[in-house]
Amino acid sequence: MKVLMISGSPHRAGSSRLALEEMAKAFAAEGVETELIEVGAGPVSGCTACGDCKASGRCVIEDRVNEAIEKLAAADGLVVATPVHYASPAGALLAFLDRMFYAGGGRFAHKPAAAFASARRAGTTSSIDVINKYFTISQMPVVSSTYWNQLYGSCQADAAQDAEGLQTARNLARNMAWLMKCIAAGAAAGLTPPASERGNVTNFIR
Repeated sequence: MKVLMISGSPHRAGSSRLALEEMAKAFAAEGVETELIEVGAGPVSGCTACGDCKASGRCVIEDRVNEAIEKLAAADGLVVATPVHYASPAGALLAFLDRMFYAGGGRFAHKPAAAFASARRAGTTSSIDVINKYFTISQMPVVSSTYWNQLYGSCQADAAQDAEGLQTARNLARNMAWLMKCIAAGAAAGLTPPASERGNVTNFIR
C-alpha cells in the first residue's frame, strides 16, 4: 500500500515537513509506503479555466500537477500538509490542488485523504477546512485523528516540542493505514464502491 504526501511549504525543513516525516514513520510501521511531492518552493500556475482537462483528464499546463494526478491515481491514500498563510493554506498549494482536482478528481474517488496544517498560532482549522473540500467533492473519505490535524511552532525546532501535535500526526497515519486495509479487505471480499448518480446540475439565478 502507498500514500502520496503533498507538502505546500516553501521550507523543506519546516513544521509541515516535520509533521509529514512523523506520519511517514507511523505509516512505515504499518507496512505502508509513502512518497512526497513538494510544491511550495517554486511558482505554480493557477487554473486558466480552459476546460481542456474535461476531455483529456490532464491539465493543459504540463508540470508536476499531471505527475501528481497519475501518482495519486495509483496510490491508496493522500495526505496534504500546509503552513498557514493569512489564516488559509499556502497560495501555491491551492493553485496546485485546484488544477490537480479539477483535472483528475474523478480518478481519486474512495481513496482516504487527510489535511494537516502547521502554524505559529492560529488559522489551522480554517486551513484544514479549505483542503478538506477538495476531498469531499471527490468522494474521498476524510481521515480523522485524536485532535484536529495541526502542529504549532514558528519553526521546526519549536514544532518539535508540540508533543500533542506530533502524536496527532502519528495517530492520523495509523487511522489512515487501518482504513486503507479495511477498504482492501472489502474489495477482496467482493465489495465494490457505490455507483454515483450523475446528471442533475442546479444553477441559481437571481
